[in-house]
Amino acid sequence: MKTQEFFKILEANKDKSLWFEYAPTRFVGANYHITEVKHITVDSVDCGIQNHAWKETIIQLWESPSEFDKKDYMSVYKALSILKKVGKMKAYVLDAEIKFEYSNANFHTAQLFVNDFEIQNNNLIFKLAVEKTDCKAKVACGVKEVLEPVLESDEPCCSPNGNCC
Repeated sequence: MKTQEFFKILEANKDKSLWFEYAPTRFVGANYHITEVKHITVDSVDCGIQNHAWKETIIQLWESPSEFDKKDYMSVYKALSILKKVGKMKAYVLDAEIKFEYSNANFHTAQLFVNDFEIQNNNLIFKLAVEKTDCKAKVACGVKEVLEPVLESDEPCCSPNGNCC
């Protein structure tokens, strides 16, 4: 998701609570804070000796241990006001990919992509996900695309023997 699209979604949902799903059915706690916004310029060279450059917006989320019992999530309105203050100090690159940096005691520190969002009740939920690394120079380096093996079974899907799709 691009930074501009993220802001448009926030603007359209100011009256909702802001949630982040960092893994399926696992949510950043209500005690989270927006602790940093990074405006990143990536300038890289791949293994095929090709240059690449792009921009990213990375928003860091941190769960405050002193607010562990907090039940009410940050409002979209409050998050938007924080992010607008940042934008006045350092302008956003609106076509930059937006990511969220997050970790907790059971989840390693990662920069998570926004795969989707949904509205449930009065909650705006951004669905975050880890993306696999990849080689940008497959053609130049002669790397052939290998599909991950598909496990096949004669048992019907979700059989009593534990076979699930």
